[in-house]
Amino acid sequence: MSFPLLISSAGIVVCLITTIFATDLFVIKSVKEIEPSLKRQLVISTVLMTLAIAAVCYLALPSTFTINVVGHQPKVVKNWKLFFCVGSGLWAGLIIGYTTEYFTSNAYQPVRDVADSCRTGAATNVIFGLALGYKSVIIPVLAIAVAIFLSFSLAAMYGIAVAALGMLSTLATGLAIDAYGPISDNAGGIAEMAGMPHKVRERTDALDAAGNTTAAIGKGFAIGSAALVSLALFGAFVSRAGIAVVDVIQPKEFVGLIVGAMLPYWFSAMTMKSVGKAALAMVEEVRRQFNTIPGLMEGTVKPDYKRCVKISTDASLREMIPPGALVMLTPLIVGTLFGSSTLAGLLAGALVSGVQIAISASNTGGAWDNAKKYIEAGASDHARSLGPKGSDAHKAAVIGDTVGDPLKDTSGPSLNILIKLMAVESLVFAPFFAAHGGIFFKWLNI
Repeated sequence: MSFPLLISSAGIVVCLITTIFATDLFVIKSVKEIEPSLKRQLVISTVLMTLAIAAVCYLALPSTFTINVVGHQPKVVKNWKLFFCVGSGLWAGLIIGYTTEYFTSNAYQPVRDVADSCRTGAATNVIFGLALGYKSVIIPVLAIAVAIFLSFSLAAMYGIAVAALGMLSTLATGLAIDAYGPISDNAGGIAEMAGMPHKVRERTDALDAAGNTTAAIGKGFAIGSAALVSLALFGAFVSRAGIAVVDVIQPKEFVGLIVGAMLPYWFSAMTMKSVGKAALAMVEEVRRQFNTIPGLMEGTVKPDYKRCVKISTDASLREMIPPGALVMLTPLIVGTLFGSSTLAGLLAGALVSGVQIAISASNTGGAWDNAKKYIEAGASDHARSLGPKGSDAHKAAVIGDTVGDPLKDTSGPSLNILIKLMAVESLVFAPFFAAHGGIFFKWLNI
């Protein structure tokens, strides 16, 4: 029982050691070194954590022990097998991180292709950005699939649970480079509002561009770990509900599967429309202030900031009620009316569909944002041919960035909550669904 805690504890120590490499051993001296330094943090933490996992597995576990498997004979597991289970999750996380970086950083070709597509307008920019997002799903999903297959083969559902733990073991480093993005972004906003020299804004933009990539990496880790955690919770739900086999050929399970696959789309539609409504209210308020407050356009009078802040905060709280209700009520309604088997199908469908949409949305939004920053920075001949600010290509890039913001900041990251929360809630109510669920099918005598 202490094994997961020891892995997490070792992860905290490893991440503390990893920070020394960025702050003391490899000091950044130019803009070009920002992104490699952040990327190096992931590699160093993963390598050190691999050694820590080996030590914990050797010292904390008996050489051989038995794990109960639902519907099968107990499985005899050796301690080195758990090392590979945890390690598979850890290295799958690194692969997801590197793939995300490749597809969202303006140092690589995919984002530069998106930027280049802005020559012919916003429509081609949107097409290229969506294609990039869909393509970026391939390697992360394959990495998650390999980790699941390997860990389940070695230690059944317990193997998948510790693989999720492995992916989250370097969480401190992941969170640090994830939080780095919004901090840099806000620093840039403060620099602009304070009227600081242009050089300061250039530096904050360079930090922010790297921050967009690291934020996308953090979101990749979050959705990858959510997939593994949800699968482990799904296994626990099946066990608690007394389901021997989830057979998708059967109509009850298949109906649940196809409805579950639809839920992330419904949830994403709600969250994206909420962002659109809040943005519309904000634009109307800004226009109202320009039209009704004398001297605002000339800059002699300050705007009413409180009204704008109130619109954002009110919308963020009010608009989250319907998506939250969807997540909380769906398992309860399906489990009560249609039973545990249909709910098992629903959870599987939401997991499989949600992972793909979340990775795609996060990477598409990140790529559009960095394509815009690539044109604005004008750091290469290619970028300068697309710019400067205010050019037709830049205007197209701004439209792409505006479309991408709700994808990468709202719909994408929130989907891992949908996947995990539905699984947790189903697990809590599993005994009730097993004993009293399926009212609708019982009424039809099916």
